[in-house]
Amino acid sequence: MTKIAIVDYGLGNLRSVIRGLEKAGADAVITGSAEEIAAAEGLVLPGVGAFHEGMEQLGELKTTVVDAACDVPLLGICLGMQMLMETSEEHGLHEGLGLIPGGVRRFPRVPGFKVPHMGWNSLTLAKDDCPLFAGLGKEEYVYFVHSYHADTLPEYTLTSTDYICRFASSVGNGNAYGVQFHPEKSGAAGLRILKNFIGMI
Repeated sequence: MTKIAIVDYGLGNLRSVIRGLEKAGADAVITGSAEEIAAAEGLVLPGVGAFHEGMEQLGELKTTVVDAACDVPLLGICLGMQMLMETSEEHGLHEGLGLIPGGVRRFPRVPGFKVPHMGWNSLTLAKDDCPLFAGLGKEEYVYFVHSYHADTLPEYTLTSTDYICRFASSVGNGNAYGVQFHPEKSGAAGLRILKNFIGMI
């Protein structure tokens, strides 16, 4: 079985993420150890909460995560995906890990639309050959909870979703992948994505 390190930096729904990965067939461990993270065959960076708090909590593990992504697949989930970006405008301008070009923006206020964007919404595949979404249809429904979204170039956009505006609901650059939705809460489509990630390791 493939050893995946779920990065524990004090934020995130770690238990549901590890259950999802184990259901998908992974040998996963929750860890805040730089040594274990560096030795893993794949990484998952989960997270729920504010961007600047996530980056502060990650602390010295930032370098470990960035270095590891040079060699092994990394999947950021929700806040974890946003932290892969270069910057975020949440509570002021803050630097991210810089693994995916672009920034994180707040949804604009539009009458009739609630923020956070919460619930099931569809993914539209932007690339036909991305291994993370192999075996999925052109549109799949997944579960979102977020007030900010990634703003990046088409070349780094793996799927898009419409809510107030069209935004990048998943991103990728090299070994670094990120999904704004929660695959561990997204039924069969989410399980397929987790299995695909395991298969990429």
